[in-house]
Amino acid sequence: MKKTLLTILLVVGASQVFAAERPNLQIFRDVEKQVTHYIYFTIFDSVHAALDEGVVTLTGRVTLPYKADAIAKRVSRVTGVTAVRNRIGVLPVSGFDDDLRLSMARALYAHPALSQYARGANPPIHLIVERGRVTIEGVVNNHSDRLIATQVARAFATFGVTNSLQTSEEVKEQLERL
Repeated sequence: MKKTLLTILLVVGASQVFAAERPNLQIFRDVEKQVTHYIYFTIFDSVHAALDEGVVTLTGRVTLPYKADAIAKRVSRVTGVTAVRNRIGVLPVSGFDDDLRLSMARALYAHPALSQYARGANPPIHLIVERGRVTIEGVVNNHSDRLIATQVARAFATFGVTNSLQTSEEVKEQLERL
């Protein structure tokens, strides 16, 4: 009995040491994977993660309340994560916003220069619409695609468009700083 307990304590202790030694970039990538592979995460949701000594702070906006809790729970299971601060907000329910999201997504991903981004299960351009204000987030290949996405979004009747798209080169530089 004592030997089994000691073995369990050693295994638990070893996993805590392993978690502490895990590089931030790998933890960050695992957190990202948990968010983007969540089955209900869509192009109308946006979640950002900040990592500080094993503590992950989640921010952003999602379309339904259960998504914020489910994403936080998934992230808490990542090896190396010691705590999760869930600061993900929920977008208000609005038929106008829903119509705007769908129309804008169709136009954005149907544009010849941007149609390449429509491939795959989780397209990289996200549209956050809150009370008629649009924020475009995600990653595109180059500055031209960023400008085209802005032009497409501004063709709609909105209360404002904010372009927070980043190029893949900008994202790479940010990850190298981790």
